[in-house]
Parts: sequence; structure tokens; C-alpha cells
Amino acid sequence: MRAALFSGETTMSDELRTVWWEQGAVCLIDQLRLPHEQLVVRCESVEAVAKAIKTMQVRGAPAIGCTAAYGMALAGLLSSATDTARLLKDLVVAKDVLDSQRPTAVNLAWATERMLVHARQLGAGSPRALADALLEEAHAVLAEDLAMCHAIGDHGAPLIPAGGRVLTHCNAGGLATAGYGTALAPIRSAFAQGRTIHVWVDETRPFLQGARLTAWELHQSGIPLTLITDNMAGYMMKSGKVDCVIVGADRIVANGDTANKIGTYSLGVLARAHGIPFYVAAPTSTIDLSMAHGDLIPIEERSSDEVTHLSGHLIAPVGVNAAHPAFDVTPAELITAIITERGVVTPPFVSGLQRVKGVA
Repeated sequence: MRAALFSGETTMSDELRTVWWEQGAVCLIDQLRLPHEQLVVRCESVEAVAKAIKTMQVRGAPAIGCTAAYGMALAGLLSSATDTARLLKDLVVAKDVLDSQRPTAVNLAWATERMLVHARQLGAGSPRALADALLEEAHAVLAEDLAMCHAIGDHGAPLIPAGGRVLTHCNAGGLATAGYGTALAPIRSAFAQGRTIHVWVDETRPFLQGARLTAWELHQSGIPLTLITDNMAGYMMKSGKVDCVIVGADRIVANGDTANKIGTYSLGVLARAHGIPFYVAAPTSTIDLSMAHGDLIPIEERSSDEVTHLSGHLIAPVGVNAAHPAFDVTPAELITAIITERGVVTPPFVSGLQRVKGVA
């Protein structure tokens, strides 16, 4: 089935739809099939939602969070519980299943915890009423994410210089969120303001999120871009062709250390060596103050087949082992600023992150 990727049914017009609820199912754009096929995945069970998260049919921390919220709502609606106590137990089981799929992105556990806390706070009432309320809460998670992304765009656009040439990594655009993006939000907002801009898009091996997804998004939006291989970034910086780097985040811890797609750390080192601003763009839901520093962040190890194969084709000798850490951690000292929906946080990050999280 071909998907309508842009729809007025979202909270803002002309938004890219990544995840939505439709007729009792969690619907997702199958990001494994882009850019050549635009297909919708219908998840009608918690297990199907979990599989979509694990296999990266949906990916990007905010989008995973929205999907997980709908997964919890689906668990409530599918539960056969005859009382709320039993329903809450079913929700705990669903949370455990969903949380175990991708350990690095904090938005996953953040969303399921929010849904579980909401259910517990509602307490009394029929299981059906509680399940309906959970669905409304999932809608709220989606709407809030979309609004947060637009706010990130508003705060981040002024950081891009006139005629800015921005390098980005992986996909932190509409496909990774409810529809507008985090790292791409300042780029989109600057472009919408009529400013001249050009984006260098890292292909992002081994999953090619940049080549397949970010390039597709920017091309669809008419934003000028050039696709480069990951190992071209240093050359572009040394040649004076990059004015700033903007990346997303899967988890930002208390001191500002940031986990993002593997290869982000390398860009941070390169940007520092060439005196180029390095920005992280993420909603405050991605900030995890419970972890003091980046060494504590769990790094997801994915199948080596995703390295030895490209689009299902073997590209390495048979029997060769491959490493596949899916994320790395960029130390806070390499980050110029963190762009959130509540403003731009600059070093020292500890107090600033506490402020935007509302705990300072």
C-alpha cells in the first residue's frame, strides 16, 4: 500500500507523517523501504510494535517514543482485563517488552513510563475508560513532539550563519520524529525564512539513514543538499565548505555527553580540529539526568549482518566477522551548544540541562 506521507490530519499542515493511529492500529512509514518504496506498516499488537522498533522500521529517538506510547495504548485496548488492577499489570508487561527493543534511545523508556504513570494516576474507572484515556495520552505525546520540533527549529535557526553550509549525520528529520525533525528543524526553519542554505548529508553507514532518509526528506522539501560518504567529512571541513555541524541525539546525560548514531563522535573531533561549531538538537525528553556521564550509556550492539551486507547483498568475504556498535558518545567538551524546545543550552551544561528539564 502506498502511503500518503503528507497529510492535513496532523496537528500542523503539510507535516511528514511518521507514526499515527488509525482504526485500532499503530501505523508507521516503513523506513526500511525508503526511498524507493513508500509503504505503511500496520501494527495491531504490542509484539508487532516491538518488532517495528527492533528492526528499525521506525527509528529515531522521538519517533520511537511516539510509537512506544501508541504501543502502550494498544496494550490497554487489547487487554482482556476486567478490572484496572489487572490492566495495570498488562501495561507493565507491555512496557517491559517495548523497553527491551532498543536500549540506547532514552525516549523509548521515557514514553512507556509516562503512559504507565498516567494510567496509575487515573486509577479508578473501567478498564475500557482507562484504555481510551491512554490513547488520548498517546495522541498528546505525538502532538507535543511535533510542537517541540518546531520550537527547536525556532531556537536553532539563528545559529546557522548567512549562506550556511550545514553538515548533518544519520537522520534526525521528520522521519525520526513526529514530523518536523530535531537536527533538521533549524535547517527547515531557516529555509522557510527564505535564507540561503546548503546541507552536506553524511550517508551514515552501515544503515545509510543519511543517504536513504535525510537526502530523501530534504529533496522532497526542496532544500539544497549534497550527499557525501562518511569519510569525506574531514575533507569538506578542511576545504572550508562546512560552517557548522548539527546532529540529533538518542540520549543526553547530566554533564552534556551525548549518544547518537555511530560516527557522530568522529564528527565532533573533526569539528573541534577545524574550529567549526558542533550543535546537538534534541527535545528535553532526550535528556537523562539520572546518568552522570556518557560512559554509563548502554550502547546497542546490532547484528554484524548489517555491516557485511548492503540492501541484502553480501559485500564482505564469507565468514568475515564485523563489529556493529550502533551508537557512540560525543563528550560534552566537543559540543558547542545543545538546542532544545526550551532554548539553547551552552557550557557549562550541567546547570543548563537542569534548567531546561525544570529541576534547577
